[in-house]
Amino acid sequence: MEAKAINRYIGSSPRKMRLVVDLIRGKSVDEALHILHFSPKHASKVAEKALRSAVSNLQNKEGSGRLEPDEMLVKSVQVDVGMTMKRISPAPMGRAFRIRKRSNHLTIVVAAKEEKPVRGSKSKPAVKQQPKPAKKKAESAPKAEKKTKGEPAAAKKSEAAATK
Repeated sequence: MEAKAINRYIGSSPRKMRLVVDLIRGKSVDEALHILHFSPKHASKVAEKALRSAVSNLQNKEGSGRLEPDEMLVKSVQVDVGMTMKRISPAPMGRAFRIRKRSNHLTIVVAAKEEKPVRGSKSKPAVKQQPKPAKKKAESAPKAEKKTKGEPAAAKKSEAAATK
């Protein structure tokens, strides 16, 4: 079961918001709320509000019952570019500089954690795997002797045989 909350036209740049939401992606909701609450960034307050809304949406969904925030996790967080308002600022010598006031859209999806089956509960029996046959090593051929400068290999063999 999952639920989402969308907050649109937030008055900060998407780049600043992404710095904040990257901290909470994939974490449990309880931990994410603590991170956002104590973060000094301005965007964290807006993200915390959207996360609380997503949690509330999940708790109010049909058939989900009352889930606690520690039983939920932040499934995905997405920051999209919103509209950009263009403003003019006066500059020296009769010029004008353009100011771009950016905005973003924040989408947070939360989901209930899946319960892992407890050992000893009835589940599928484990399938035994048969051991794989060992690979046969190819018989290694005798290593060729290295040639040294000036002496052929046959001369070395004959010397070795003569000393024995």
